[in-house]
Amino acid sequence: MSSGSKRWLPASVIALGDYSVSKGIADLIAGVTVGLVALPLAMAFAISSGMSPQAGIYCAIVTGFIISALGGSIVQIGGPTGAFVVVVAGIITRYGVDGLFMCTMMAGVILVVMGLTGTGTTVRYIPRPVVIGFTNGIALVIASTQVKDFFGIRLDVPVPGDFYPRMRLLAEHASAASPATIGLSVAVLALILVWNRLVPRVPGYIIALVGGTVAAGLAHLPVDTIGSRFGGIPPGFPAIQVPHFRPELMLSLLSPTLTIAMLGAIESLLCAVVADKMTGTRHNSNVELFAQGIANIVSPLVGGLPATGAIARTATNVRSGARTPVAGMVHALTLLVILLFASKLAGSVPMAVLAAILMVVAANMGEWREIPELWKQGWTDRLVWMVTFALTVFADLTVAVEAGMILAALLFIRRVSATTTVSRVTGDYVERGREHALQGKHIPDYATVIRIHGPFLFGATDKLTDLEAEASAMPEIVILRLRNMTAIDATGLRAIQNFADALRRTGRTLLLCGAPSQPTRMMEDAEFHRHVGGDNILPNVDAALRRAADLMASRGNASVCP
Repeated sequence: MSSGSKRWLPASVIALGDYSVSKGIADLIAGVTVGLVALPLAMAFAISSGMSPQAGIYCAIVTGFIISALGGSIVQIGGPTGAFVVVVAGIITRYGVDGLFMCTMMAGVILVVMGLTGTGTTVRYIPRPVVIGFTNGIALVIASTQVKDFFGIRLDVPVPGDFYPRMRLLAEHASAASPATIGLSVAVLALILVWNRLVPRVPGYIIALVGGTVAAGLAHLPVDTIGSRFGGIPPGFPAIQVPHFRPELMLSLLSPTLTIAMLGAIESLLCAVVADKMTGTRHNSNVELFAQGIANIVSPLVGGLPATGAIARTATNVRSGARTPVAGMVHALTLLVILLFASKLAGSVPMAVLAAILMVVAANMGEWREIPELWKQGWTDRLVWMVTFALTVFADLTVAVEAGMILAALLFIRRVSATTTVSRVTGDYVERGREHALQGKHIPDYATVIRIHGPFLFGATDKLTDLEAEASAMPEIVILRLRNMTAIDATGLRAIQNFADALRRTGRTLLLCGAPSQPTRMMEDAEFHRHVGGDNILPNVDAALRRAADLMASRGNASVCP
């Protein structure tokens, strides 16, 4: 088989080439585990989006199987995720379920085209402050949608779709909260947190789902359940129906369609990168986007939601021992078995249990630890984050991403123009350049020099990210020469940090040298020395080569000569 045709093979086909019984057993255990974890999450995401709980299960079954069977990642799990909750709820409110199905299928077509044309790399042009801003915002909005069920607040009017009116209404009716519901929610929340800390190999979501449901039933707690609110979950295979297509909505749905497509692409590729780091593998982005597209085209045919890669479930899959995409297919089949034979039991799950589970999901997906790091990296990145976060919470995700991207682009232009200089060449300038020049310098076998030339801002960082896969083949010391890197932003800093981490995992050391004034200020503000070590940030390549020799000598390499 030619290398060209192999580039388009799904990871499942490649993995089956050397499949074995041991891999099969590992995939079976992991798949069943992830399937049990996916059950409450799928129902909770669907309910939060304004759909029935079975819509989430149908989506997880169909898209989970397709994404694992056709995708380009070894262990990624696909299905409904929290990232889509805000978008889906907004689309249903404005255009109804038909509008959602149209958006999902149109977004699927866009993802297929992105995969086939190799334009999936466009998602790399989303700056990190924008990604963090809408992720933080989505997490906060998801948590706010669970307040009603978490506290058991009974209302005579519908809950508003917007964040501020929703929270104001719930605050006004706080006295209507149910003590029994609060007790159950808090107990389940505490159980998840404690269990995940003490027994991390067994996901706390499974224990919470079973324990909370059994406890509520035995104690006859007066709490809402899936059955009491939605009439239960119908058993059997989902019926295949072609959604009603409304041509008059095409133009109106273009913006939310692009949001679903781009969000799905970003989330799935981020998830695939996380999976790569956990397993030491490398995914195929174009094949992955193609599979995501097919999954989203098919999902509305069974009444399902938009789908993408699910980071939490993928991590659970890896920790449970998954070896190939077969684990993801087993996860989908596990949900199908539950739907066929245990749907009545699923209907007895209390809404408070699902609310507590989603509260934990929202807290984990928020990337809150990124905010202090981002806050150190200059007012431009802080401004982009604040605008994106505020608009995600108080407006909607579509507006937030559009505004964040426009602002980031304008600041990109400003940052590049600010680093352009016009100056006279002097004798001092020529002399200072000698210590940065590579000509005439001996680079020993134990070291290699990589240079970054030009602004290292969002959209350009993939050029360094691609080198991470070669980390294990590099010499022991890698020198990153920044002499001609005129500007850097938060996305660029994160790319260098990830590169340093990839080298460290293989026992290698990264040295930085020759950074101009703007990158130097950014790295100082971000306390970048904590990531690579203060002694490993050098003023020029001469100093970097001396540092490399010292490191090798300290490791007992007698052949090193300064």
